[in-house]
Amino acid sequence: MLTQRQLFLLNTAQTSDSPKSLEITKAEGIYLYDITGKKFIDLVSGFAVSNVGHRHPKVVQAIKDQADKYLHLTVYGEYIQSPQVLFAEKLCSILPKSLNSVYFVNSGAEATEGAMKLAKRFTGRVQIISCINSYHGSTQGALSLMGNEYYKQSFRPLLPGVRYIRYNIEKDIELINFETAAVFLETIQGEAGVIIPDYNYMQVLRKRCAETGTLLVLDEIQTGFGRTGELFGFEHYNIIPDIILLAKGMGGGMPIGAFIANKMVMDSLKENPVLGHITTFGGHPVSCAAGLAALNVLLDNKLAKKVDTKEHLFRKYLTHPKIIEIRGKGLLLAIQLSSFTEVEEISKTCLEKGLIIDWFLHNDTSLRIAPPLTITPDQIKEACAIILNALK
Repeated sequence: MLTQRQLFLLNTAQTSDSPKSLEITKAEGIYLYDITGKKFIDLVSGFAVSNVGHRHPKVVQAIKDQADKYLHLTVYGEYIQSPQVLFAEKLCSILPKSLNSVYFVNSGAEATEGAMKLAKRFTGRVQIISCINSYHGSTQGALSLMGNEYYKQSFRPLLPGVRYIRYNIEKDIELINFETAAVFLETIQGEAGVIIPDYNYMQVLRKRCAETGTLLVLDEIQTGFGRTGELFGFEHYNIIPDIILLAKGMGGGMPIGAFIANKMVMDSLKENPVLGHITTFGGHPVSCAAGLAALNVLLDNKLAKKVDTKEHLFRKYLTHPKIIEIRGKGLLLAIQLSSFTEVEEISKTCLEKGLIIDWFLHNDTSLRIAPPLTITPDQIKEACAIILNALK
C-alpha cells in the first residue's frame, strides 16, 4: 500500500522539484505537528495567512456554527447572507470612510484581477502601472503585473498596456499620466525581500495619482490585518488608496480575499455590461464567518499594538556577523544574508531543529520572518536561538 508521501508525489500537482514534504497532522497557535509528533515553530504563518495563529478557538467555533446553518447558496452578490453582510460592515468600519464597498473573492490573485477590471471600467483607460519585483498573484492578469521576467517568460503573451516603474524611486512617478487607469503597488514590497518605501515617496505617489485621475491600488494582501503594527500598512504613510486588496490574513486560515473601493467606483461593475465581475464561491459564508471571527480576535486582543514590541525582540536577539541587515516593519521581516547557498542551508538546519523559515520569490538571499501575531516573547527567544545556532 502506498504511503501518504508517495501518493502526494504521485497524484498531487507539484510546484517545484523540492517541496518541503512535511506531513502535518495538526496545527495550533504558532506550531505545526508532523506524523511523528514532532513540533515545528511556524515563522512563516502559511505565508502571512495565520495572523491570529493556527486554528484559533474562536475562528474554529465560527466555522462550526456557520456549517450548522448553511454552506454555499448561490453565486456571489445575489442573496443576502449574514456572514457576508456582517464581515463587510466590520471591514468598512475599520477602513477610511471612502473605502466603503467590499467585493469578496477567494484569494489575493482574484482580488488583483477584480481590481484591474474595476480600474479599467471606471476610468475608461487601459494602461496599468506596477513595480519591478512586484508580486500580486499568479493568474495571467496578476502575472502581467509581476515585475520579474523569469516568472513570466514562459507564459507570454500576457496583458498588453502594462508598464513598470522602480519601487521607491520618485523620478519614475512621472511616468504616471492621463492614460494610466491604475497604479498597483504593494504598500511594502514583500517578495522583493521586504522593501520599505519612504514616507515622501508614498506622499508624492498619492498626489500624482490624484492629479492624473489614476486609481491608486494598494496591495495589502501580506501587510494587512496587523502584520506591520497597524491594521493596514498604508496607515504608516498618512495616505488613503482608491482601492485596497486584501486576502491571506483576512480569513483566519480560510480562503478569502477582497477588493474594496468607494461605492461610486464599485458600482461601475453593475452596468455596461451588467455582471461586470462574477465569482461563484467568492465570499463563501464559512470563510466570511471565519474572517469576521479572526478580525474580532485581532481587534479585541489589540494584536496589532503588540507587534512593534515583538519586532524589537527579533531585532534584539538576531545579532550575528553573517546577518548583513534586518529589513522590514512589524512582523514582516527579512534577514539579509550573503548567498542563496547560505539561506538554503540555514533553512534546512532550522527545519531539522523544529523551525519553519523560508525565503522570498524575488530575493533568495534573505530569510523570511512572518510568524503569527500571537507569538509570545518566550517563543520569539526560542525561535531566534534556533536561527542563531543554524547560523553558527
